[in-house]
Amino acid sequence: MNNPLVVVAGGSSAAGIAVAQALLAAGMRVLTVGSDAGRIRAAAELAGGAVPLACDLADPAAVAELAAGIRRDFGPVDGLIHLVGGWRGGGGLAGQSDADWDFLHTSVLATLRNTSREFYPDLAASPVGRLAIVSSTSVTAPTPGNANYAAIKAAAETWVQAVAAGFAEDGKADGDKPAEGGAAAVVLVVKALLDDSMRARSPERTFPGFTDVSVLGKAVAGLFGTPAAGLNGARIIL
Repeated sequence: MNNPLVVVAGGSSAAGIAVAQALLAAGMRVLTVGSDAGRIRAAAELAGGAVPLACDLADPAAVAELAAGIRRDFGPVDGLIHLVGGWRGGGGLAGQSDADWDFLHTSVLATLRNTSREFYPDLAASPVGRLAIVSSTSVTAPTPGNANYAAIKAAAETWVQAVAAGFAEDGKADGDKPAEGGAAAVVLVVKALLDDSMRARSPERTFPGFTDVSVLGKAVAGLFGTPAAGLNGARIIL
């Protein structure tokens, strides 16, 4: 398929910029979305060719309006890369505050739920439809201090697996026979992401186990050239 259209949700971050750059380098059309219009415009310029769009992805009505505008102005979406997130934690189990829980639920899970539901029909119909999120190693190795974060990330992974099951069912061409091509939903797992600004702030650190945002970008771009049959539902550690 030529020039797939990919939405990067949460594109203002260093990871969002790196993913957009990798997708553009692979010949894709990229729409990068953030809640702050100024920040997302700056990120799109750094990415070098992405189209910036401002939207509160935690608001279902705003996401529905975004999706309608994208279909009208650009066509159906072939990829949704969900990078909206943030971290809150520390303080042991007793320190897992309701405010932190609400922030993580809104930022990580509600935005994923809203965007994946809205773009699901496009992704399911695309011959290269891809949904990808970035999750954390803390899901399988939680600590008292990151209990809120790990629990929300685990819920996000479960949601992606449900989407993958839907893609698998929708992709059956005849009875139980899978169709050629098809959509895939994937979880990409990191300990933490690393970018140049982090290196500049802490030049003495080595950041063991961290994944560079450029590696994430290449992994995301590679999803579109990997057959869905071996990819859908995968949990890939970077």
